[in-house]
Amino acid sequence: MLVHALVREDGTVAADELYDVAGALGMSDQQVRLCVKRLVAEDRFTHEGRGRGATLRATGTTLRALAPNADFLGYAFRQDAGLAPWDGVWHLAAFAVPEAERTVRNALRERLLHLGGAPLQGGLYVSAGAWEPYVEEAAHRLGAHGALTLCTTTDLRRGDTREPAALARELWPLPEIADRYHRLARVARPRLDLLTGPDPLTTTQRLTLAVELAAELSRALEPDPLLPPELLPRPWPGTEARELVARSWAALQARDGGGGTGGTRPALFRGYAGVAREAAARAARGTTDARGASDGTTGWTR
Repeated sequence: MLVHALVREDGTVAADELYDVAGALGMSDQQVRLCVKRLVAEDRFTHEGRGRGATLRATGTTLRALAPNADFLGYAFRQDAGLAPWDGVWHLAAFAVPEAERTVRNALRERLLHLGGAPLQGGLYVSAGAWEPYVEEAAHRLGAHGALTLCTTTDLRRGDTREPAALARELWPLPEIADRYHRLARVARPRLDLLTGPDPLTTTQRLTLAVELAAELSRALEPDPLLPPELLPRPWPGTEARELVARSWAALQARDGGGGTGGTRPALFRGYAGVAREAAARAARGTTDARGASDGTTGWTR
């Protein structure tokens, strides 16, 4: 997470920044060296130079993997603003992959879980979002598309449970997901105070705050299926926590002053700052206005 957060807009990571921020986060130089060695061995980065004067360069695969996070966060903010109401449709995916292809079966199962699906029974998963393009892409990539069945329904029952919010409570670990957002809020509040306070912050301090926010946001967001608000308890802690993050990121962007030229600013700033600006604008307009608005984005993304 630390290395990814410091990837600049030109795809590089400066080793001196990496070591400085790692130190501020309580990591040792040895930890950083071992991490860099592993990332290079896995062909996720290339390494040029020595010591603190070195430069890491993200490979194309790494850059593509970093891109979806801001889109996922943007969808969460659209939900918070009432721009992604649920249509009452459940989306189901079923597959039957033989034991001889266990690796493929496990990879497809993991992808469905990552997309926010919940298991109904062996080989059958459900989502409240229109995940079909992403499920099919994964099945094609894994060579399992012929074993995949997709369907939708507005009448989903599990035992005697059929009320949508009750089904959501049974199918997804909502208390655990809520706890992660409570933790995110506890992390974001003091950092927002620092970012909006009068004291100056060094580049290393700003980068450290950015990494801490991004790491905790990922911890909360990655296992979140982003269920529609209609299926969640109220109030839902994710809404408040994400608002705190958006305000923190806007303050961080203001502190940064749009900083960095020639691709020297972390790409994280660009991706999350845009999301934060949109979220702040919606908050300023108010929920009532947001519910009647449309930004042209209707797709479900993970």
